[in-house]
Amino acid sequence: MPEKLLMRSANAKAKAQGVPVEAVLAEMAGLPAPDATPAAAPAAAAAPAPAAAGAPAMSVDEYAKAAAAAAGMPEKLLMRSANAKAKAQGVAVEAVLAEMAGLPPPGAAPALAPTGTNGTAAAAVAPAPAPAAVPSGPPEGVRTQRLLTVVQADAIQQVKTEPTDKVNVWPHLLAIEFVALLVVTAILIVISVIINAPLLEAANFNLTPNPSKAPWYFLGLQELLSYFDPMIAGVLIPGLIGLVGLMAIPYIDRNPSVRPADRKLAIMMFTFFLMGAATLVIIGSFFRGPGFNFTYPWSDGVFFDDLKDWLE
Repeated sequence: MPEKLLMRSANAKAKAQGVPVEAVLAEMAGLPAPDATPAAAPAAAAAPAPAAAGAPAMSVDEYAKAAAAAAGMPEKLLMRSANAKAKAQGVAVEAVLAEMAGLPPPGAAPALAPTGTNGTAAAAVAPAPAPAAVPSGPPEGVRTQRLLTVVQADAIQQVKTEPTDKVNVWPHLLAIEFVALLVVTAILIVISVIINAPLLEAANFNLTPNPSKAPWYFLGLQELLSYFDPMIAGVLIPGLIGLVGLMAIPYIDRNPSVRPADRKLAIMMFTFFLMGAATLVIIGSFFRGPGFNFTYPWSDGVFFDDLKDWLE
């Protein structure tokens, strides 16, 4: 398995069992456990003295906590750095952690007590130096946080807008328009084959006729001229009501609904315009005779050249 992953596992096992990490690594490798630190040799061969009592050995976890407190950084991150440095230098991780924490390296033998003139050890043993006080926080003026970047917070649940009533021009709109073009073209071809053009007799250049009726699409305007002054029927009504009124409809009726039940004003205005135009065209076509005089089609006939082929 990778050395880094094995080292993390050994550190965790050593911390849980309270033993040095070397013992755990030796157990994993199938090697004999490392010997404990030998006791101090007696100062004199004749009269052996008890070994000098040294400070208890610190575990890897204790070294890591002390080093993390001294450096002001997370223990996990510091442990990864110590493992990498110990691997590069070929030393134990405890030595690297002790160096980071400012503590004496582990396994250092305590100084032997001075011997007397007769070769016996002195009665008093120099006490081990107390470890330096570990600062509880980072040094003053040192910032332990770094701002990497500022991102906009996203919602836990992605909110999507509701679908709108929009479709692409192609193929949805253009396909329908193309089909409508084909249908209208076919209808016009059929009508032109069945119904002949309303042609009159040959033109007589010595006699210029005075038509009494305008084409059907101008009969509504001609009908208005028979009731109103030309200024009103020819300029005011078509210009003011026709053009300006039609342009003002979108500003008067601003209802965005597409339901007929919600567009009563628009339907009423269009119906009024359509019925008025149709009434004027019907009166001018069927109820006006020579001189644009009022006649009854069921008794006097129809005086409209465009309908001669239909009625004959």
